[in-house]
Amino acid sequence: MLRDKLKKFNIILASESPRRQKFFKDLDIDFTIQIKKVQEIYPNNLIGTEITDYLADLKSKEFNNLKIKDILITSDTIVWLNNEALGKPKTKEEAYKMLRSLSGKKHEVITSISIKSKNFQKILNDITAVYFKEISDEEIYYYIDNYSPFDKAGAYGIQEWLGFIAIDKIDGSFFNVVGLPVHKLYKELLKL
Repeated sequence: MLRDKLKKFNIILASESPRRQKFFKDLDIDFTIQIKKVQEIYPNNLIGTEITDYLADLKSKEFNNLKIKDILITSDTIVWLNNEALGKPKTKEEAYKMLRSLSGKKHEVITSISIKSKNFQKILNDITAVYFKEISDEEIYYYIDNYSPFDKAGAYGIQEWLGFIAIDKIDGSFFNVVGLPVHKLYKELLKL
């Protein structure tokens, strides 16, 4: 259904995330991947969705010569805890600090998507509340040593071992926590 609707467009996904790429495949969308490196720096007065909206838009600005049939999709995800954004950790120490700070607390996972063509742009976002149980240092180090926290906001993947053992409940879209509010993207793409 969506594949037929999008036949006349050239869908470009600007994301290295294997999870986002899999979502596009699972939605049965024909798409190409184009990556442009962007320094993900945002003004420090932004909060919550303002940050992810800004970064999704920033990533889209790298593609300044879209053709008439191109639809560019960029996205950004953060973990929001105690009025602070947790991005992707760069070191084991950063991953540990992030996971330790999430232990026993509720946080929000915020993802924004920019859908852009030569003539329009729409930015949408989604927020999911995630509740962590208390996790031990042993569990944190096991996860860091055996999985890949470095390409994930907040240093964890809900679909991996830590998600299985640490999450008490979620309020909102599971797929948003994985990295893309697929239900909202689908709805917007149907409007094209």
